[in-house]
Amino acid sequence: QGIVRVGQELRLSHRELSEEFLLINFEQRAGVQRVAAWQSFAERGNFESARSFVAMLIQTDRFGTPIAKSLGAFSDALRTQRRQQAEEMAAKTTIKLVPPLVFFIFPSVGIVTVGPAIIMVSKSLAHIVQ
Repeated sequence: QGIVRVGQELRLSHRELSEEFLLINFEQRAGVQRVAAWQSFAERGNFESARSFVAMLIQTDRFGTPIAKSLGAFSDALRTQRRQQAEEMAAKTTIKLVPPLVFFIFPSVGIVTVGPAIIMVSKSLAHIVQ
C-alpha cells in the first residue's frame, strides 16, 4: 500500500511524519474508514498544512481526480506560501535593523569621516589664535 511505502521512505528524514503515516495505515487495517483515518491525522497534526493536505486527499478521493495532479498543485501552493513567508520575514528584518544602524553604525561612520576634519579645523584655529 502507498501509505506504508511513504511511511517507510520518510523514516530516516522525518520520523514523526513517518509514524503518523504508519498509524494511518494501522487505523485503516483496523477497520476505520479512510476519510476518518485521514481526518484524525489532521487533528493530531494540528497545523494548517496537515489540514489542507487531508482536505485535498478527501476531495481527490471524492471526485476521482488523479492524485499526482492534486499533489503537484498542493506542493506548488505550499512552495508559494513558504516563499511568501520568507519574503515577509525578510521585510521585517530590514525594519529590525534600523535601530542598531542608527545608534551604532552611523555614529561610528560619522566619527571616522568627520573626525579628521575636526582635528584639522582645530589645528588651524589653534594657529590663528596664537
